Amino acid sequence: MTRRRIGFLGFDDVQALDLFGPADAFASDALRGDPHNLPYEVLIFGLGSRHFRTSAGTRIAADAATPTTLALDTLVIPGGAGLREPGVAERAAEWIRGCAPHVRRIASVCTGIYGLAATGLLDGRRATTHWAAARDVAQRFPRIQLDSDALFVKDGRFYTSAGISAGIDLALAMIEEDLGLEAARGVAEEMVVHFKRPGGQHQFHANQRTA
Repeated sequence: MTRRRIGFLGFDDVQALDLFGPADAFASDALRGDPHNLPYEVLIFGLGSRHFRTSAGTRIAADAATPTTLALDTLVIPGGAGLREPGVAERAAEWIRGCAPHVRRIASVCTGIYGLAATGLLDGRRATTHWAAARDVAQRFPRIQLDSDALFVKDGRFYTSAGISAGIDLALAMIEEDLGLEAARGVAEEMVVHFKRPGGQHQFHANQRTA
């Protein structure tokens, strides 16, 4: 089995669950039957520095800092308020663009779309993000065909998802693509999450609440 390297981009004020939820899916104990033949290697890259903090204040020491020459199969950009700080999304986009020709698939979780969309790689493609950010994303990046209700969207080799738990849904879909239905089901059972919510299922948000 070829071990696929999954890279996550970290930055100050990243949403921890956007990063660690999908990362834990790829690193699930359900996929560790043969410790000498693991399907995934999960690495975290800090944007310009190996050290960053999450929005909850947790300090992270990444495996490497950007730019890096480490080859990746899949690149995931989590969301977080840090990407909306001046210049941060642009710095992330510059690195993502450099990686893109050599990466099989690129994904964003929640407001990680700010970093991915700034590359121009999503222009003309379907995408989604957290419902609360959808209007702003649509205004800033009008060339993206934004579906603000979907849990996750795949368009070619680009994947986008809504927030937090939808990032796990996206990771499960990728695992199913790579390893098959039973492997993804095993990860869902180990993580005690639903398997599987389809990408087109509507996001839940405040104006859908009922008494």
